[in-house]
Amino acid sequence: MNTLKTTFLMALLTVLLVLAGGAIGGRGGMTFALIMAGVMNFVSYWFSDKIVLAMYGAQEVTEAEQPEFYGLVRQLATQAAIPMPRVYVIPSETPNAFATGRNPEHAAVAATAGIMRILTREELMGVMAHELTHVRNRDILISSVAATIAGAITYLAHMAQWAAIFGGGRDRDEEGGGFGLIIMAIVAPIAAMLIQMAISRSREFGADRGGAEISGNPLFLANALRKLEMANRQIPMGEASPATAHMFIVNPLTGGGIMSLFSTHPPMEERVRRLEEMAYGPRG
Repeated sequence: MNTLKTTFLMALLTVLLVLAGGAIGGRGGMTFALIMAGVMNFVSYWFSDKIVLAMYGAQEVTEAEQPEFYGLVRQLATQAAIPMPRVYVIPSETPNAFATGRNPEHAAVAATAGIMRILTREELMGVMAHELTHVRNRDILISSVAATIAGAITYLAHMAQWAAIFGGGRDRDEEGGGFGLIIMAIVAPIAAMLIQMAISRSREFGADRGGAEISGNPLFLANALRKLEMANRQIPMGEASPATAHMFIVNPLTGGGIMSLFSTHPPMEERVRRLEEMAYGPRG
């Protein structure tokens, strides 16, 4: 069901991209939108890992430099039956972690210095097992493609705004054509963002379950998530970018209330509840 849901949402995102292109330039606009998405996805596929690691100043480490952390990742990679990823440490006191790379053969996992200070070995094991599940499920590629298509839709929405202002667009000679472009410019990026977030939330639940299975105890990850949520509120990651927030195990961006509706991560209470049900069985 998780795979079917993701496939449906990805298809919906692609349709929205094509419709946005068509609203601006008809069939030519659709073709342009698809070509633009293809180019963006090509760049994302080959270079997104290098870009995001450099963005956060991640430094690759060897077993000699970080024997305990490196050995933990190697143990989990063996249990997950995937190749050993490259291991990075981010010089940040905000406790967090993410995985990146286009496939299991070209993957990397990164953890902040802060996360290794506040978590026990078992809790860190649960976190890294979660990240290796993303690698095994190729979630990194899925989320990268979703992010680039959503970015393309937002770009087209900006084009639609200018087209409406200057009388452009496919329907500029028809009554109400400019109004249609304005609606597309407003609705399309919001819809794209919501679909992208739905994809991200769905993959997070799957990674939580897979991480619990790989580490051998769902409570390792449940306890870690509680600590990470509290610590990220106290020490927010100032350098975090909204474009990459979905990659981290917990949202590095602060914000509550209505902003939680636009989070790339599921509610923490729900994540912990599901993990505890794996350990103890359904409540009540």
